[in-house]
Amino acid sequence: MTRVGITMKTSWIMLLAGIGSVGVAQAQTTITVATVNNPDMVTMQKMTRAFNEAHPDIKVNYVTLAENELRQKITTDISSGGGQYDVITVSNYETPIWAKNGWLKAMDHLPESYQVDDLIPSVRQGLSVDDKLYALPFYAESSMTYYRKDLFKKAGIEMPDHPTWSQMQDFAQKVHDPKNGVYGICLRGLPGWGENMALFSTMVNSFGGRWFNEQWEPQLTSQQWKNAANAYKTMLTQYGPPGSTSNGFTESETLFANGQCGMWVDSTVAAGYLSNPDNSKVADQVGFAQAPHETTEAGSSWLYAWALAVPESAKKPDAAQTFVDWATSADYIQSVADAHGWLSVPPGTRESTYESQGYQKVAPFAGLVEEAINSADPEHPTAEPVPYTGIQFISIPQFQAIGTRVGQIMAGILSGQSSVDEGLEQAQAFTERLMRRAEVTRK
Repeated sequence: MTRVGITMKTSWIMLLAGIGSVGVAQAQTTITVATVNNPDMVTMQKMTRAFNEAHPDIKVNYVTLAENELRQKITTDISSGGGQYDVITVSNYETPIWAKNGWLKAMDHLPESYQVDDLIPSVRQGLSVDDKLYALPFYAESSMTYYRKDLFKKAGIEMPDHPTWSQMQDFAQKVHDPKNGVYGICLRGLPGWGENMALFSTMVNSFGGRWFNEQWEPQLTSQQWKNAANAYKTMLTQYGPPGSTSNGFTESETLFANGQCGMWVDSTVAAGYLSNPDNSKVADQVGFAQAPHETTEAGSSWLYAWALAVPESAKKPDAAQTFVDWATSADYIQSVADAHGWLSVPPGTRESTYESQGYQKVAPFAGLVEEAINSADPEHPTAEPVPYTGIQFISIPQFQAIGTRVGQIMAGILSGQSSVDEGLEQAQAFTERLMRRAEVTRK
């Protein structure tokens, strides 16, 4: 634009200079975002054009990885200060630990338009240290039960609102029909502290077990662990799909959406995907219930958030923060609803999502999910007292190693490499050795 007192020639010179500077700015503000390859994150990448229109001086480069690989690469980079990523996808497990290590930038200058008080309190607290946010939630979840209403009707059975694992095993047997490509139950079997152990840890909790007693002594050979492991093994080996040790969240979601699972216990975030006929062959037959329990409901459903954070080592922190603010905002959720429908919005982060009439209209599961998220209590994750917080994980740095190794052992139990008792003895011995080396003796 020209201004009074500026000649036309000067204006053209300034315009050309400005074009050149924009090109330089774009080159200087390319940010690298490390994220996981699940449907909500894929939608985020599709929505990036809207971000580019609002921020033409910032170019976004995505590094999209499988969950286990993402965790490994991000952990290595941030702990070494490598600076490979400007935005990282983290959870409510890493965020408090890494914030205390000084690895994450605080989210303490959010604009008023961000509406931070709209964030669901339990999710916000899980990403905070001393009431200061260090990551912003992209989506949050608990766990729940999905089942095929048509198969249950055919079998003459009814899913209760709060099923037990014993009932789940009975139901799995009755709807198991492998000759017609339907397996009684799908559960995570892929090794990983955030994969099979997320599900199995809640099973242990619901059977009355715990990872450690109040003296930080491992409890992995307790009868409760054995009961949970035997139930897990029976359901997957007798009524699950072949190759269960290769199935994590994404693979299991695909199996259910293709009509190959009679039941599935997993993240509440899948509810919208499975209810969308664009994604799911059984969208009109999906039923919902709370996550199963057994002897107790304490810790039977998890609380987890995938969030976006800016590492202290980020090379473009200001541009990175701009992206994080955009991708986790209420405006982003509305824009996804406008572009792809309410069933595609990232759930679990904002109260306004669950207050939206548009969301309530298409999401019959909304109230159940909100109840599951609000009722999950990381401070009291088990029936007996424990020295840790966290439901499907333990809020100590050593848990990545412990959960990874125990996850491998559980996969070995499923594949017949060891019995339940032998596997849990190995898991107990590994955990004892690691905790001794770490000298973890108190909260």
